[in-house]
Amino acid sequence: MTVDATPAPARAPKAYEIVLAWVDEQILGGRLAVGDTLPAERELARMLEVGRGAVREAVRTLEAQGVVRSAVGAGGAGGTIITAVPSGALGRLLRLHVALANFPVPDVLEVRVSLESLSVRLAATNATPEHLASIEELLERMSDPDIDRVTFNDCDTAFHVALASAAGNHLARDFTAAIRESMRLPILDAFRTVGAWDEVANKLRADHRAIYDAVVAGDGDAAAEITEEHIRSAWRLITPQA
Repeated sequence: MTVDATPAPARAPKAYEIVLAWVDEQILGGRLAVGDTLPAERELARMLEVGRGAVREAVRTLEAQGVVRSAVGAGGAGGTIITAVPSGALGRLLRLHVALANFPVPDVLEVRVSLESLSVRLAATNATPEHLASIEELLERMSDPDIDRVTFNDCDTAFHVALASAAGNHLARDFTAAIRESMRLPILDAFRTVGAWDEVANKLRADHRAIYDAVVAGDGDAAAEITEEHIRSAWRLITPQA
C-alpha cells in the first residue's frame, strides 16, 4: 500500500487573525508603541482587505489580552490605543495556558526549579525590608498548628510568589506566579489525600524557613540549592505513588 506523504495544506488564516498578525508585526517592528492609536476601524479594514467585523473581533481579542484599550472622544482622545499589558493579564494568560495544556508534572517541576532558583538568588540581593516582612508574615501564618490544608496551600503559593516578587525581576515573578497558580489544585488535591499531614506540613515549614533564612543572610547560592531540593522533595513527599 502506498502512503501519501504529501503534507496537508496550511489552514488559511481567519480574517480577524490577519488583523492580529498585522498588529503583532507593527508592535514587534517598533512601529506601534504604548500610547499609539490604531488606524480607525474603517481604514484598517480597507488596508488589510477584511471586513469591519473582523477588525472589531481582533480588537476585542486584544482588549481581553490587555494589549489595547478603546476610548471614546474627539481628536487624539478617542480610538483604540496600545497600552502596557498589566502583569495580572499576563499572569492570567500564562496560568490558563499552563493548566489547559496539561504539561507533564516533571516538565512543570523542572521549570519551577529553574525560575525559583533564579528568583531566590536575586531576592538574596534585592529583597527590601517590606518584602521580607511580608514573607515572614506568611511563614507565621503557616506555622499555626490549627491551619487547614486549603489555607496552608494558599499561603504556600503566596510564599513562593512573594519570593519571586522580592527578586525584582517582574518577568520571573509573573512566570512563577502563573506556574505555581496552575499547580494550586493538584497540590491541594495531594494535600487532601496525604496521610501523615502533620509530618508533611512540618517538613514544608522547615524548608520554607531555611529558604527565607538564606535570603535574609544574602546567600543566594544556598537559597537556590535549598529551593531546588524543596521543590523536588515536596512533590515526592505529597505524591509518594508518583
